[in-house]
Amino acid sequence: MEFDIKIMNGTVIAGTSEDAIHCDIGIKDGLITKMGELSGAKAEKTVEVTGLTICPGFIDAHSHSDTYLLLEPSAASKVYQGITTEICGNCGASAAPLNGSYKMPSDWLDKNYSKPWKTVADYRERYAEAQPAINAALLIGHNTLHAGICGYEPRAATPDEMKKMFQTLEQALDEGAIGLSSGLAYPPGSAVPREEIIELCKIVAQHGGLYTTHMRSESGGLLEAIDEAIDIAERSDAKLQISHLKASGSDNWNKIDAAFEKIRAAQLHMQIGSDRYPYTAGCTDLDIVLPLWATYGGRDAILERLRTSKVRKKLRDELMAHPDGYWENVMVGSTQYVEFKGKYLPEVAEALKMNEVDALLKLIDEDDLKTGGIFFSMSDDNLWRVLAEPYVSIGSDGSMRAPWGPLSHDHPHPRAYGSHTKYLRAALDGKTVPLPEAIYKMTGLPAEQFNLKKRGLLKEGYAADILIFDPDKIKENTTYADPHQLSEGMAHVFVNGFHTLENGKHTELRGGTFLASS
Repeated sequence: MEFDIKIMNGTVIAGTSEDAIHCDIGIKDGLITKMGELSGAKAEKTVEVTGLTICPGFIDAHSHSDTYLLLEPSAASKVYQGITTEICGNCGASAAPLNGSYKMPSDWLDKNYSKPWKTVADYRERYAEAQPAINAALLIGHNTLHAGICGYEPRAATPDEMKKMFQTLEQALDEGAIGLSSGLAYPPGSAVPREEIIELCKIVAQHGGLYTTHMRSESGGLLEAIDEAIDIAERSDAKLQISHLKASGSDNWNKIDAAFEKIRAAQLHMQIGSDRYPYTAGCTDLDIVLPLWATYGGRDAILERLRTSKVRKKLRDELMAHPDGYWENVMVGSTQYVEFKGKYLPEVAEALKMNEVDALLKLIDEDDLKTGGIFFSMSDDNLWRVLAEPYVSIGSDGSMRAPWGPLSHDHPHPRAYGSHTKYLRAALDGKTVPLPEAIYKMTGLPAEQFNLKKRGLLKEGYAADILIFDPDKIKENTTYADPHQLSEGMAHVFVNGFHTLENGKHTELRGGTFLASS
């Protein structure tokens, strides 16, 4: 047979932002080996797709699925959106390397894994054993790196600790990591001097990797944070990716034009990309609202502060200073209190017969800092303006989930199930950039930004990561109130030639691989 699979009679959008063409596609040994007129060619399997659109598999430019892909290898919430590759290890937290006193984020840490791992090489072995349905590339989290060697206290690394971080980062990059991510809004990175990041990024640049950053501020200090990110990249010669570009808080919405100007000016002499999810609510642990002084020292130290009456009163007094209406935009996500999942904080407070701050402190205390928070703080107009910027790719900022199994019991942001579907629907409906450009933002652009070889395009010799969708049926079903709902409209999904979604149903064929740096 000439082909394992041939796809016939579809409308092809190749991932380059160019207009659609009509051609057939032949797949052999996991690669696209022929594009053209293939009606006479022999194939083990023929997929007839008249009236449907073919494009490259979507690349989620910003994911937190690192360990979840080992637990639920179906990758259902992503596959049903058409995502075939995820960029993991974002916002300063990565599945590896695991050293010293570092503890993974609570939503990863409280799960059961069949085998332990420590290094990136170990993680790659676990990935191959799990055989997830999708591909993943891994960034090394700066908070993971720093906490593992220096601990959680708010301080700079010593010279000896810097040497250990250099060695650990070099090893991780040699073992296949694609770069470094920072989470400068989170401890311990929030207390680390800029020079530490610069020195680490010099190593990243030497390895041809990139630096991605959840910046120090995405609200009042947004513009200063962009300046810092650019300075780090300039002084280290690293390629820069600004994570989930936004201006949070209505008082800061007017800063988005100045943010664009800073990025565009810097692009004249350096490489800068960004990503964004198509929602106006962010999501992280609810304890992000605690003042910075209360967040250092690790989980046990934070809980001790919460459970010491004098310190708790100080925390309460500071949180009570927020303006009227502030808590109305805060929704509770994952929590042990099932009745409060998806409820706004004032609703929770009313049910508990206490004010919002006391309700918040009760939840994060009794949940051992595992409470999720969804924060409605962004402008819808700004959202679509950010998504139209030519250097902005689409990233969910969400971990993979499934409506079944170990990842079905929490209450995630709907972006885990709907980011790429929602953006594709918007393009199909004319709400954002034209469809070929929108698909480029989910395929060719992130492949360029993250240096993913032979991915992101429909082209002979490239990996057979391919989507086939019905433009009339593309739909996100997930909501803030009921997030565990799979998207619709993807007729077929191929990952490295494996027919993972067929006629809208998961086949359980899993062909994902770890995408190591070259």
